[in-house]
Order: sequence, then C-alpha cells, then structure tokens
Amino acid sequence: MSHPIGILRQRLISALTAMSDNTCLAAIRAGMIAIVPLTIIGGLFTAICNLPVAGWDEWAAPVLPLLRVPVTATFGLLAVFVCFAIAYDLGQRLNQEAILSASMAALVFLMLQIDREKQALTMAGLGSEGLFTAILVALVVVRVQKFFTDRNLVIRLPSSVPAVVYESFLSIVPMAVLVLVFWLIRFGAGIDLNAGVQAVFSPLVFALDTLPGILAYAFLVTLLWSVGINGDNTLDAIVAPVFLQYLALNVQAADAGHALPHVTALGFFTTFVNVGGTGATIALALIMLNSREPGYRKVSRLSLPTQIFQINEPIFFGFPIVLNPVLMAPYILNALLLTAGTYLLMEGGLISKPFVNIPWTTPPIIGHYLATGGDWRAAAWGVLSIVLAMAVYYPFAKAAERQRLKAQPGASIRLDSAGPAG
Repeated sequence: MSHPIGILRQRLISALTAMSDNTCLAAIRAGMIAIVPLTIIGGLFTAICNLPVAGWDEWAAPVLPLLRVPVTATFGLLAVFVCFAIAYDLGQRLNQEAILSASMAALVFLMLQIDREKQALTMAGLGSEGLFTAILVALVVVRVQKFFTDRNLVIRLPSSVPAVVYESFLSIVPMAVLVLVFWLIRFGAGIDLNAGVQAVFSPLVFALDTLPGILAYAFLVTLLWSVGINGDNTLDAIVAPVFLQYLALNVQAADAGHALPHVTALGFFTTFVNVGGTGATIALALIMLNSREPGYRKVSRLSLPTQIFQINEPIFFGFPIVLNPVLMAPYILNALLLTAGTYLLMEGGLISKPFVNIPWTTPPIIGHYLATGGDWRAAAWGVLSIVLAMAVYYPFAKAAERQRLKAQPGASIRLDSAGPAG
C-alpha cells in the first residue's frame, strides 16, 4: 500500500506542475521576463536622476527633465509593453499569428484607456495602474483570436496574395468583434475595467507588501523548492505583476522626490532574500569549501562560481538540499530570516527600498547597492546577510557532514590522518 504522505506529495507535485505548465501562466511569465530590459533602462535613469551625491540635485537640475524622458517611456508605458509581450507569447503558444495577437491586444488595451469625456488617452492607465488590465486583455484577445481561427470564422484571401496581406486579413473579423465588445463595455456601459480589475486583485496587492504576506510567500517558495519544485517559477506568474507594480510606483515616487511607498518591490526577493540563490545557499557553499567530506567539498567548490551570479542548482541538487531533512530546515529558515530582517530594516528606514531593477544574476552585495540606488547600508546588510545565513547553516551542515563521514568510516580515517583539506 502506498504511503499517504507519498500520495499527497505526488498529487501536490502534479497539481503544481500543471499550474506551472499552464499556457496562460507561462505566457504571463514569459511576457514579464521580456520587458525586464525596459525596466532596467528606466531604473538606471531613475538612479541617475537621484544619485546619492551631495549637491547633485542642484547641479543636474537643468537636465533632469531630459533625464526623466526614458523613465516615462519605460515605466510610464509599462502596461502597454506588458500587454503586447504577453499577447505575442500566448499567440505563439496557441499557433496564432503572434504579431497580430500582440497588435490586437495593444489596440483593445489602448482603447480602454481613452477617457470617456475628454476622448483622450489617460496616461495613468498606461503605466502601473493598468498592469492587471493589460494582462487580462492580452489573455482574452488571443483566446478570442484562436476561437475564430479554429472555426474558420476569418477572411481568407486566395493563396496567390502576398503572405503579409493574407495574414493581416485574418485578424479583421476577430478584431472587429473585440473592438465592438470592449467598446460597449467601456463606453456603452461606462465600466472602468482598470478600477474593476484592480479591485479584484487588491487583496493580493495588499498582502504581498506586508510582513506576514511576504513571509508566507518566502515560506511557500522555499517549501516547494525543498520537494523538488521550482518555487520561484511556479509562483512567478502570480506575483510578478504585483512586484512590478510596486517597483513602478517606487520609481514614480523617486522621480517625484517622494518617500518610496513599497518595501517588497521587484528586486526585494531576488536580491535581498535569494542571496547567492534561493535560500541564501552561497553561505552553505562557503561553509563547506574545506569540508572533510570530499563530496561536499567538491560540490561547494564547483558551485560557488555560479552562486556568485545567483545560480544555485549545482549545490541544491548536488548536496542535495531537496528532500534532505537535515538541510531543508536551514534552507527555509534562512529565507524567512532574510525576508523579515530586510523588511524591518526597510520599513524602519535603516536601508533604502528597491527602486532600480537589476538583472537577477547580479552578484550579492553589488546587487544590494544597485537595487537601492547606491545605498551603502544596503550593501553592508548584504554582507551581514551572508554571515547570518552561514550561522544558520553551520550546525546543520556539520551535522550532515558527520552523518556522511559516519557512513564512510574508511574515508573519514584517511581524511583525518591526512590533515585538513586544502
């Protein structure tokens, strides 16, 4: 008879794997990744506008309006790019003409941002305020496009017509239906979809910027990793839009010279919690660099170069941490410790909140400094984070080492007689 825990675990893995492989969630995840370069560029210009250098504001005042242009062109139009990118990726996944998918989604989304009275685009809806609407529109538009295509409810020209013209006519019928339906919703019924969608997601948006909420997220991510499921990827499609919205609002606040409103903006978790990889495993590698157990020593030395760039799969599966009761506990505990510590320090104003999006592969400490726009205190916390994580891992790592050496007494004697490892 199968063990109940084994059955539960298998069902959990199957359910989470199905969620991770879901076409719509995969498209959202891919679309959010596609716009990362835009947010990095916008963040860099935001950092330049707010350099932590005495007298910079006065010196740069004449050119600040020009320096803010790339910020407006990226974060100010964030929802437009998100809508286009997600629709394009989903169109490809559903075997549609992807460029038509993206174009139709962008058209519908922009139409929804037109003020009913002034008949002009509302710029606020093109940025972070319209982010969830952009995602919804992208998903709906491509699904409608597929519905019409699968049932041949499209205009097909003779094959002799150039491919570009042929493909463009395929979109006329679904585009007309989509424009009519969303026009009736927005201008006929007067429904503000931006406000409605934001209201639906408001509990999630609120929770992830609280200490209990972000701790629950950190626990779930590391728990999933501990049983062999990529927790970051599994939950990313759900939480990434929220963290990106926080980042955009922090950028707006920084650009206006106001206090940053959100602690857990994009970069909080990837930089301040995932120090050297999820679970701060760079600390484990540092502890075991000279381990008496040759397997641990070799894995640590091989994985350390990748962990400098936040990639920890070699040590995670090499020790392993996955399904290893001895190392799972400190792995999860470190994520919770760094989440709580960073949150409290930022909320208390002791280190700056993130407002510059940096590549997730940026080395620790450097990433801490850059994500906060050049706050040396954040870099110091990065150093302390690694030290704290080492302190948490140490007793467990040594227990695992003793356990491994006990199972190989001959190797233990040889190693002891040879002196410390080099």
